[in-house]
Amino acid sequence: MTRPVAGLFGALVATAAIGTATASRAQDTVPIVAVTGCLADQGETWLLTNATAPVPSVANAPPAGQKLAGPTSGTARYRLIGVSEFDLPSHKGHTVLVKGLLVTAEPESRVNVTSVTMVAPACPSPAKP
Repeated sequence: MTRPVAGLFGALVATAAIGTATASRAQDTVPIVAVTGCLADQGETWLLTNATAPVPSVANAPPAGQKLAGPTSGTARYRLIGVSEFDLPSHKGHTVLVKGLLVTAEPESRVNVTSVTMVAPACPSPAKP
């Protein structure tokens, strides 16, 4: 009889350890978000200014021709990273939808870009806080 109890105890400990590891990994994940704002450069650094708050998303660009629902400007600012494969100079000064991994940090959060889609050929006036 001692064996099944030990086996059950071992299974419970193993299950608890797996649950803890899974919860830890879930807390360590970086969310994929969509943000819309004005694409600007600052030397070698690309920024999304007058940007919306991040909303949960998928990494892929929206289907061609899909209309953007929601605001196109806000008060947030993000430094864009991982941009080498995107032709950002061709979208400078445009309103764009950026999707990517959100890295929350102080003083400036970053978005590791997975897609860039032009929303409008100009940037709207900054949103008031």
